[in-house]
Amino acid sequence: MSTQVVLITGAAGGVGRALVQRFTEGGWQVFATDRDAQGLARLQEELPACGTFAGDIRRPSTCEEAVAATLSAFGRLDALVNAAGVWREGPVEGFSEEDFDLVLDVNLKATFFMCSAAIPALKESQGAIVNISSDAGRQGNRNAAAYCASKGGVTLLTKTLALDLAPFGVRCNAVSPGDIETPMLKFQAEHYGQGDPEGYYRELLAKYPQGDRACFIQPQEVAELVHFLCQPAARSITGADMAIDRGVSAGN
Repeated sequence: MSTQVVLITGAAGGVGRALVQRFTEGGWQVFATDRDAQGLARLQEELPACGTFAGDIRRPSTCEEAVAATLSAFGRLDALVNAAGVWREGPVEGFSEEDFDLVLDVNLKATFFMCSAAIPALKESQGAIVNISSDAGRQGNRNAAAYCASKGGVTLLTKTLALDLAPFGVRCNAVSPGDIETPMLKFQAEHYGQGDPEGYYRELLAKYPQGDRACFIQPQEVAELVHFLCQPAARSITGADMAIDRGVSAGN
């Protein structure tokens, strides 16, 4: 069997980098895309065998270009992992159209059109899609209506694709993390912590059932689950929304 190939979006971010590293360690050929060209260049310095494509996947044409570049580099595609994401927060009555469009375009629209572009190749390989959703795609988060809407859309998009693609042997699953210790989380704390990032972190951790033992999820934990879902051993898992959130979505 040929070496398997994965295309990872948001690859220069915290979760994306962890995904690139995990799949590389697992013997996959990795093609990484992100709009952060400098971040991709640093990633390729660390992992020279990794293919890269810098572009804004909010545009469907860019999604098609990313898939074409993957196929040109490696000749096949066995898995797509949609890990690109952004966070904006605030009450609905003061939320700007610009921020709303950004959140929905990056989190949901880009995921939709990356799947669309990749599906023909994945049908050929009977491959897999894993979309990074969120605990905020399962339940409401205060002051995060746009983000919740985007991730709720990702979760149901995933389930629908699982049904549509099952006859072709293609699996599609969602992974829904809680708060991950990444640059995005740091951005949240610095921009929305009202000058008290540590207080912002404490408020986030207070919702976890571990109490004083609560801590943020590590990107490597998410990468490990995603990597498993793309393996033949997970062939019976499709249409799932798998939480990795220290129990925060289990209830109160």
